[in-house]
Amino acid sequence: MTFSRSLSSLRAAVPALCSPKFPTTALPRTGQWQSTTPRRIQCPAFSTSPVLQKRKKGEKKDMRITLIRYFLLHPKAPRVLRLSRLRSLRHWTIHRAWQLHKAKLRRQRELDLERQYNEMRRACEELRLIGSNGLPGGKDEGKLFRTAMMKRDVWQGVPIEYARIQTEWPSKDGWNHGWTRG
Repeated sequence: MTFSRSLSSLRAAVPALCSPKFPTTALPRTGQWQSTTPRRIQCPAFSTSPVLQKRKKGEKKDMRITLIRYFLLHPKAPRVLRLSRLRSLRHWTIHRAWQLHKAKLRRQRELDLERQYNEMRRACEELRLIGSNGLPGGKDEGKLFRTAMMKRDVWQGVPIEYARIQTEWPSKDGWNHGWTRG
């Protein structure tokens, strides 16, 4: 409360400090005629910019800073579509159908990955329970599992990217979506 009072009294005092009024009857010492209007003492404006900018008639903006500010403060989302009620309903229906379709594909991929994971886990469990002769039990039970889980020479092999010949163009046939294992 006291801070706001002192701030308001300070604001009221600033114009009086920057523009004192001289009596209009005072004569100049040089003998030259001057205006009888009150003179203003030059008070610097509250600014952090250098005085040189005033001499150069304005501030020259750096385009790099302007571009950085534009891209930092520019909204990421495009402007909102302004549609009629019927067109908005159609847009919402198509958008919702597309979202449902993507959710269905995502769920199918998740189920497929879960099925693959469960099959791999089941195969590893069978390897853990059988011996090197292929029968369950025995003194070397789990040897096939341990051998399969070894990660020796992984980094000394040929990278997987070289397993297929790399080309700079797509195949003539495209992707065969109907292919199934024999």
